[in-house]
Amino acid sequence: MVADQVDYVVGVDTHRDEHVLAVVVVPTGAVVAQLSVRATAGGYAEAVRFAAEHAPSARVWAVEGAGHYGAGLVRHLSDRGETALEAGRGPRNERRLQGKDDHLDAIRAARAVLASETRALPRSGQQREALRLLLMLAVVRSMSVGRRSCSYAA
Repeated sequence: MVADQVDYVVGVDTHRDEHVLAVVVVPTGAVVAQLSVRATAGGYAEAVRFAAEHAPSARVWAVEGAGHYGAGLVRHLSDRGETALEAGRGPRNERRLQGKDDHLDAIRAARAVLASETRALPRSGQQREALRLLLMLAVVRSMSVGRRSCSYAA
């Protein structure tokens, strides 16, 4: 369980221009600090400094949208030896009932990873590209098999 391996979880709600961070203490689930940073290299560096200050010991990052708006942050964290995990968005009906709030979403991301049994590592850019190419090859192959079948029928 993630909670057995770290002291802090830094939850991140990602957006195109800005990311919202929340530092959660593992034993209690209490929020000790929150911050909004720009979705730029400078903002990512600020996020790492913020985490070092407010989560000084073993920590993990719970990034919502790690493969989309959070991809740059995840690469930045990985390059610095930080562990970033994919945080799911949670059930839609639950989000709808509780409303949309970026600070709450960052806290939810941290607590979701904290409660999880498994570590969902985000795909790297290279893995995404490999997957995209495999899917494209599968589509091309199925199209060519379909054409071949049609030519035999004629």
